[in-house]
Amino acid sequence: MDKPTMHMLSVEEKGGETRRVNQYIAAVAAAIGAVIAGTILAWTSPALPQLEPWRAPTAPGAPATPALVNSSQLVNSLNQTAPWLLDTKESSLVSSILAIGAAVGALPTGMLAQRAGRRPTILILAIPFMLSWLLTIFANGAGMLIAARFIAGLATGGICVAAPMYIGEIAETSIRGSLGAFFQLFLTVGILFTFVIGGWTHWRVLSIVSAVLPPLLVAVFWWMPETPAYLLGRHRRRDAEKALRWLRGPDADLTVELEAMQKEVDDAARQKAGMLTMVTNRAPLMALICSLGLMLFQQFSGINAVIFYTNNIFQSAGSDIDPVIATIIVGVVQMIATYISSLLVERAGRRILLLQSCVIMGICLIILGVYFKLQEDKVDVSSVGWIPLVCLILFILSFSLGFGPIPWMMMAELFAVEFRGTASGIAVIFNWCLVFIVTLCFPLMKDAIGIYSCFWFFACFMVICIFFVFILIPETKGKTVSQIQAILGGRRA
Repeated sequence: MDKPTMHMLSVEEKGGETRRVNQYIAAVAAAIGAVIAGTILAWTSPALPQLEPWRAPTAPGAPATPALVNSSQLVNSLNQTAPWLLDTKESSLVSSILAIGAAVGALPTGMLAQRAGRRPTILILAIPFMLSWLLTIFANGAGMLIAARFIAGLATGGICVAAPMYIGEIAETSIRGSLGAFFQLFLTVGILFTFVIGGWTHWRVLSIVSAVLPPLLVAVFWWMPETPAYLLGRHRRRDAEKALRWLRGPDADLTVELEAMQKEVDDAARQKAGMLTMVTNRAPLMALICSLGLMLFQQFSGINAVIFYTNNIFQSAGSDIDPVIATIIVGVVQMIATYISSLLVERAGRRILLLQSCVIMGICLIILGVYFKLQEDKVDVSSVGWIPLVCLILFILSFSLGFGPIPWMMMAELFAVEFRGTASGIAVIFNWCLVFIVTLCFPLMKDAIGIYSCFWFFACFMVICIFFVFILIPETKGKTVSQIQAILGGRRA
């Protein structure tokens, strides 16, 4: 470890927790955007049954978003009040257009964050968030609702770029992982919020309640500083020092950290940050491969397959719990496990949490496949109906500890300053394209090869993922941006 890093760590230890309060406040403020994204992702689950009561919808295919099937009593009662209904094609568009919007919005948001700054970009995203909820609230047909979901997708894709970038840049090295997990944690908060409110209310009421969140984002985040790294890149050293002072506390010694940031920014300024540079230099290319790989395995972990089959798994265990309650239980497990991940990530490290996800999720998928194959072959498995329920809980816990939050966190960690906006946009586009593909193909796969084969298909990806993480993913715990770039470039950190 070099002397500046040792000095920075000693300063952090000396400063203690009181010096980190403002960093947590700023991270929570930015993560309100993730709560909004969570409400948007989960909205279709309680809302669509009220607009198309003849079939039970699935969730929008986003990571860690359970499928919700409202009880027949709720659907029937609200069927009387729906002013219009969706046909199958319209319902499919309402569900899938979000992913398309998110893919479209990601790269422009990354470019905007590079030019205008991280803080104003997050504030600007409150506008399409609010517009999407207003269109939803006053929707008088499928057209307005589809437009609302597309605009919501634009903002959701944008916040997936801007919020992790902001959080990663304001955090000091020793707590960067913990704060980085906030994005997925608050995403699960938004999802759970929607399931709790939407499980027993009309979809317009749910939309009105959710519309409170974008103004809350502006009201809270307005007072947060811009990231010091961005300000230094704009030659605003005094503003950068002021922002860093607020984040680190009045008694912190900023000299070493500020100089280290300045060096990184100066190095970035001397390099061209285009796509050609990214793919022809080892460090940014490896960062891109690692980030895209993590996004790929996040979506092909089988999370959507397991969540889709939540109600069947509860029924196999002999449970007569209402599907609304079952889904809320899964949402609570997700939120708690993601919170635990934020506590563990700086102690255990990123790689070990990713590896446990690969192994445990792979085993759970294999067991689920065997169980449902036996069930389809008319083998009496009622005596071991608890096995899929245990697998469900273990799977959700494992995903939420590793592949739920860490790909978003490492997306902000792996890239140097000059590539961060564009590369984050590319990673988010890739993620949402995968969301769309998995959402579109999973029902077709299930009908063609059976749910058990789907579970085994995703288990194969988890086996490959073990080698991917073990061979390619660097441990970023406790390392500065320069050290991470050195590792990715094949040099000793």
